[in-house]
Amino acid sequence: MAKIKGFKAVRPTRDKAYLVASRSYLSYSENTLREKLINNPYTFLHIINPEYSSNVQLTSGSDKYKLVKKSYEFFVANGIFVTESKPSLYIYQQVTPDNTFTGIIAATSVQDYLDGAIKIHEQTIAKRQEMFTDYLTATGFNAEPVLLSYPKVPRINELMSAYMAQRPEYEFTSTNKVLHNLWLIDSQADIEEIQQLFENVDNLYIADGHHRSASSALLCENSRASTQNWTGVESFNFFMSYLVDDEQMCIYDFNRMVSNLNNLSVDSFITQVSKVYDLSKMNAPLKPVRKDEIAMYIEGVWYSLLAKAGTFNASHCVEHLDPAILSKNILEPILGIQDIRNDKRIGFMDGKKGLMGLSAAVDSGEYAVAFALKPITFTQLKAVADQGEIMPPKSTYIEPKLRSGLTIYTIDDDKN
Repeated sequence: MAKIKGFKAVRPTRDKAYLVASRSYLSYSENTLREKLINNPYTFLHIINPEYSSNVQLTSGSDKYKLVKKSYEFFVANGIFVTESKPSLYIYQQVTPDNTFTGIIAATSVQDYLDGAIKIHEQTIAKRQEMFTDYLTATGFNAEPVLLSYPKVPRINELMSAYMAQRPEYEFTSTNKVLHNLWLIDSQADIEEIQQLFENVDNLYIADGHHRSASSALLCENSRASTQNWTGVESFNFFMSYLVDDEQMCIYDFNRMVSNLNNLSVDSFITQVSKVYDLSKMNAPLKPVRKDEIAMYIEGVWYSLLAKAGTFNASHCVEHLDPAILSKNILEPILGIQDIRNDKRIGFMDGKKGLMGLSAAVDSGEYAVAFALKPITFTQLKAVADQGEIMPPKSTYIEPKLRSGLTIYTIDDDKN
């Protein structure tokens, strides 16, 4: 049973929404970030990077979080942000050159996460989780929803379609050629029906935002411990999410590149690989499609690699996945990469850049070898989550990628 509710979003005025909304600041190069901060006084990046606007030295930890809070309050005080007059749900739609994603932004129950009704497939890092919790405690808001998926419910789509026939509250195209639309669901009857429909959904699945979910849960537990007679309706018992049915979710392959061959010659490396994979040269670069197949690019040549039977556990929900087989058979024993999260020799490239992106990275000399994998399916992801297992790191590149600042959920008071 999934519990959601409407909330009074703090959000930009209609005329400034396209100026406020931003990608994650980590996705911008330093030059692009500076250009946006210089030329756009309304971008949410000013809140996330308060040192620039405040003309102070770079800070970190609690000092920076206080500046973030101050910058956010400046946006509110100057009318860039307004607060919804009553709790609402929000239909958010992204139209990309390849896909259309339509879902509902809502406040989602932390208790569902704690009880395991919101399922995870990725391991969180305790230090990073605590950092996000400190950030939430100091700033008091969620500005980017966690991406959650659920089995398609046709009636939810019918209710959304009725609102989408009207003019959107927001309608703008960002510079990456994505159309963004947002509608408000403010009818109490419709909100209650959607809530009831989600109560009939057994589980939600985190597609993107594991650390944000975990930090919201830790914040909730801390707040409950310091709050007498908490009831479960307080704002800290919820976090902002974007709920999209699983038929829309788009998962791309997340490919690997390694900078050196661990002191092996190319011939020796290929000999070692041939012990665990059946190798065949390709006449042209082709994406892998067969079961247990990946592709490899080295010294200007593409190879098809088919994992040999018995070199991995084919019956295990995680160990039979291509990223796990690659780590077990090549990255760890041959290339000596034991921790792909932190080993500086390994790089990752999302599948949207294609095989040409991988070959270019190797041809440039930055990497010695590249591996192209098949995309993980959502069925595979759900199987891992349902069995309480964890996917190998960097196994999926999932869209939609959400923007910060379009809707903000406040967690430092009970105005929601």
